[in-house]
Amino acid sequence: MEIKKTAIAGTLESSDVQIMLSQGTDGIQFDLESDVEKQYGKAIKATVADVLKAYGVENANVKIVDKGALDMVIKARAIAATQRALDIVDEPMWEVL
Repeated sequence: MEIKKTAIAGTLESSDVQIMLSQGTDGIQFDLESDVEKQYGKAIKATVADVLKAYGVENANVKIVDKGALDMVIKARAIAATQRALDIVDEPMWEVL
């Protein structure tokens, strides 16, 4: 699927993550800001990439600002941002959950 509009989910509060998706042209490009990037950067990117793959998104620019979010929070924010970016908020893909 192709991203129709730039979308954001999450906050910059402690223990949360903010994910912004926008149209891309060269695969999935990540921009990650996190205090724990060295320890968990690959896992954070993998969680978001798995969600994008489940929705069939092949090209996107992904901006992630992590404030210590757990994996389940990262996945939830990625799902929300993806549904908003694809403009399918009213038609959720339950199998992704």
